[in-house]
Amino acid sequence: MPFMYVRWNVDPEIFNVSGLPIRYYGILFAMGLLSCGYVLSWIFKREELSKEKLSKLLVYGFVAIFLGARLAHCFFYEPSYYINHPLEIILPVHFLPEGGVEYTGFQGLASHGGTIGLIIAMILYSRRTHEPIVKTLDIVAIAAPLGACFIRLANLMNSEIVGVSTSVPWAFIFERVDNVPRHPTQLYEAIIYLLIFLLVFYLYFLKRIVINRGTYFGISISLIFTARFFIEFIKERQVDFEEGLILDMGQMLSIPLILVAVGFIIYGLRKRPVSTGI
Repeated sequence: MPFMYVRWNVDPEIFNVSGLPIRYYGILFAMGLLSCGYVLSWIFKREELSKEKLSKLLVYGFVAIFLGARLAHCFFYEPSYYINHPLEIILPVHFLPEGGVEYTGFQGLASHGGTIGLIIAMILYSRRTHEPIVKTLDIVAIAAPLGACFIRLANLMNSEIVGVSTSVPWAFIFERVDNVPRHPTQLYEAIIYLLIFLLVFYLYFLKRIVINRGTYFGISISLIFTARFFIEFIKERQVDFEEGLILDMGQMLSIPLILVAVGFIIYGLRKRPVSTGI
């Protein structure tokens, strides 16, 4: 029934301060990081880990997530453009053909790259702090789906990464894209990631004595990217080269992460249960 469709025409820019736009994307990205930081601080306190180690983990993690997500988008989705415009990889501007620059923010962050960057950062963090790497990955994986939820809400506010056309009554018409009713895939992912966070947090809060190391990371990452893999089937292709492919870039990048996560679950099942904590 067409009258039940949600007509979505939110301006991505909330307000402008002296020519600097403040956008929903940036606000929600920051909220995601802060929410993850709060969850991690609670876990660190429960695990009796120092505030100094928490500070290091937050710095390593936040920097790695951004750099990994940005570089992955540039080189997996639009390599030819960014090879010719390398400064736009690290600067939130677009250089205009007629001269001058336009502030755009960082348009394009890939979650797969953020995940890989985070794993690398946690390896470096563990070496620096002498904390077991599997324990560190488990701790971060508890909070990670919550951050992913906020990112997809940010995509929704930007009217980007839209779904294919559909006639379901809850379809969104993204008026900044076209007048076609579409699956609100950003909302689907946000809800699923929130549910994954609640599940993994529940396992940690009530079942942590019988959960082996590596299992939290395995469950969290496998569920996130399995959900991502299947939702991609009802998303519009993001870049031209994906047309005609059986799987898009998001799905191809999800497969190795799912396999790695399943490996961690198997590792956890084969290990002796941890008597206390992670």
